[in-house]
Amino acid sequence: MSTDPMQTHGAVSWIEYQGQDPEAAQAFYGKVLGWTIAPMPMQDGSPYTGIMLGEQPIGGFAHEAAPASAWLTYITVDDTNARTRAAAEAGATIVTEPFDIPGVGRMSVIQDPFGATLALITYEQKEG
Repeated sequence: MSTDPMQTHGAVSWIEYQGQDPEAAQAFYGKVLGWTIAPMPMQDGSPYTGIMLGEQPIGGFAHEAAPASAWLTYITVDDTNARTRAAAEAGATIVTEPFDIPGVGRMSVIQDPFGATLALITYEQKEG
């Protein structure tokens, strides 16, 4: 079994801050937690700001302002489409239908029957 959280079904693999003032949140969490905040442009060239723990990215900050501030937790799954269907069948609301992120993988966002929101993601396989 892989110990890489981006390749292990059921593992927490990423966190992402979404809020009204991403820049202020970056400064706050950098100071409070000692995170290194660094540019991590997406494959399509769009901006993204990563959270680095040493040399390893562990999450990021969405650049678009959101109406409410929250952290989104990403859970690695073996099949985003199948796991999203299973979530819906179990009573979840599909917030975002499965979609592809070039250079990253396929993801969806669900809200469980109790109100918690999380992302399901199947990462592209790493080469080498």
